[in-house]
Amino acid sequence: MHFSVPLLVFTIIINLILGGFVLARNHKLLLSKSFASLSVAVAGWSVGMIGYYSFSNPELISLSVSWFYICALLMNASLLVFTGCFLNLKNRIVYFYFPVISWIVTTVFIVFFDNFLFEVTSTNVGENVELKPLSYAYYTVLVLGYYLITISALIRNRKKGDAQKRHQIRYILAGLILAGLFASVFNVILPWLGNYHYVWSGPLFTALFVGLISYAILKHRLFDIRATVARALAYIGAISTLILIYIGSVFVLSSTTNLLSDNLSNVQRLTFVFIAVVSGLLFQPFKNFFDKLTNKIFYRDAYDSQQLIDELNQALVENTGIESLLTKTSLLVQENLKSTFVSFYIRDTSYFPARIIGAHRKQPEYHGMEDLQQFAALSYKKIIVSDDASGDEDEAKLKRILRKNDIEVMSRLVSTLEYKVNGMGYLFIGQKKSGTPYSEKDLRIIEIITNELVIAVENVLRYEEIEQFNVTLQKKIDDATKELKQSNQKLLALDEAKDEFVSMASHQLRTPLTSIKGYISMVLEEDAGKINDTQKEMLGQAFFSSQRMVYLISDLLNVSRLKTGKFVIETKPIYMPDVVESEIEQLQEGAKVKNIKLSFHKPKDFSKLSLDEMKIRQVVMNFTDNAIYYTPQNGKINVELKETQKSIEFKVVDSGIGVPKTEKHKLFTKFYRAENARKVRPDGTGLGLFMAKKVIVAQGGSIIFDSKEGKGSTFGFSFPKEKILVEENTKDKA
Repeated sequence: MHFSVPLLVFTIIINLILGGFVLARNHKLLLSKSFASLSVAVAGWSVGMIGYYSFSNPELISLSVSWFYICALLMNASLLVFTGCFLNLKNRIVYFYFPVISWIVTTVFIVFFDNFLFEVTSTNVGENVELKPLSYAYYTVLVLGYYLITISALIRNRKKGDAQKRHQIRYILAGLILAGLFASVFNVILPWLGNYHYVWSGPLFTALFVGLISYAILKHRLFDIRATVARALAYIGAISTLILIYIGSVFVLSSTTNLLSDNLSNVQRLTFVFIAVVSGLLFQPFKNFFDKLTNKIFYRDAYDSQQLIDELNQALVENTGIESLLTKTSLLVQENLKSTFVSFYIRDTSYFPARIIGAHRKQPEYHGMEDLQQFAALSYKKIIVSDDASGDEDEAKLKRILRKNDIEVMSRLVSTLEYKVNGMGYLFIGQKKSGTPYSEKDLRIIEIITNELVIAVENVLRYEEIEQFNVTLQKKIDDATKELKQSNQKLLALDEAKDEFVSMASHQLRTPLTSIKGYISMVLEEDAGKINDTQKEMLGQAFFSSQRMVYLISDLLNVSRLKTGKFVIETKPIYMPDVVESEIEQLQEGAKVKNIKLSFHKPKDFSKLSLDEMKIRQVVMNFTDNAIYYTPQNGKINVELKETQKSIEFKVVDSGIGVPKTEKHKLFTKFYRAENARKVRPDGTGLGLFMAKKVIVAQGGSIIFDSKEGKGSTFGFSFPKEKILVEENTKDKA
């Protein structure tokens, strides 16, 4: 006997078992049939090899060689059909008719035409087969064609589908490439050269492919053969354990007694019977144990169906709205059945258009819903499974639409009252996240859920109709307010145009103002020559006004940024006394013009703070500038900056016109100005205080405001010290 025969026998057994498991899972699917055909072909290939190495009769050798060439061709043809089914490729000519017809034609030539492909010249194994060049070239091209089309299809689709699918393709592709490389050497190239010593290795190298396919089945669930495998392992485990117990018991008793003697007494016979009976009684407990063990291994995604029904009933009681009810139900089904998605399609009613409700943040837009409803009405089934091959032509069209929308299961919400034909809608369930098909248990649970939902959904839809009936009573009011809404839309459009203009104008004004301010500053600093006091005073007023314009433009830009979501706080360590001092110095000239005493006592010792310096400067300037504007001649303004153990406070206290009590609550809103302020300063914008509050609140602070009409106002802000303190250098002396 050739040394390869035991290995080939092992290959036959493994392939037949694997093919049988897959076919038993779903014998109706072409995918299962093609894989089973592939496994049988590999086993048949191995049988032909055994015959070639075992027989000495030339006719039997010729028969064996013909057999393994036919099986090798069938293996590659089945592989091509399997790939087309697995990848759901539509070209049936390439992935079904071509491999099937070409295999049949070639098989007919090999069987009915002697010496078509080869001739057996002797009984000398390994060198007794002489190939026919033209026929073998045709055979080789055909096999390579099957193989290359298969590899090409897998490579093209390796990144498509979900993660489970991509893993499966990866392992299949790796197994094919490895097995193909070895088989091309030992089963194509060497036979061309007349060397048949190593053709036995071809089926063995398919073990690489079979091994990776097995891994994809068990790890990534290429086929759901878990039930068959789990039950088989449970029986094998229970029987093996009982056999060990029986043998162990007999061995222990025989070592202490003469139990295994040639002449057995009645006591010894009864002992054997007792051990056998005990072993039989122990079978069911051991089987239950191994059932639980295999369930834990193969059914990690199992769920408690009774718990699911209980939670559904609770949801039906608690949720009275159609959206909340179906969303909660979708979540329950999706979590328990481990589905990629679950959603409901509710048909249009008297007051509502068709709706899609589910557990998604963004619901899918199903394609071909009109066709789906048309074909669903022709089907008598309540639950349709898209990968089920049974059904008539109309049902097949319906299933194609379901697959197009990645729907694995569709269940109709059929009422006993009004919606007798098409139902109120449909329950759509996507594929399982594990890639496994829905079991009979899953489908029974789906049917129970649908039956319980029908009455609840019908009641909710009736309630919606009653509610919406009241809405129709508002039709006259809606007609009367239609013109007002249109006017409001125009106002909103004008407001948007205004905002765009303000933003554009502010950007355009900033550059020339910056230039004007810079040149005035240079003249004031006498970079262009000496100036007299009168010129200095006039230029100071111009510089002060340009500075105000810069801050006004900044306010306008910040308002625009707030609306567009581009308002950003950029913090950095700052020394607040220096910031306040520099802003006060710029405003002193304006205070002197009105003979207002503007005082600020700079703290000598102050912590460094983490704030947005430019925006804080703008707030300080705005509060102080407002105080100068609204304080009469010869008034007083006191600027305070202090640090306590818990907070930082800044205040501007003036003796100005104050704010009327009835208008205080509106003061910090956009574009609002108190009536007495508009009289004193008609050209104000009402943006300064609005932006000041936004800036302070955005950095974690709060506004300080107190005012009495005719007696003055206090404007300022405070920050919790712990939020803005710079830890590494809490104190910095001036």
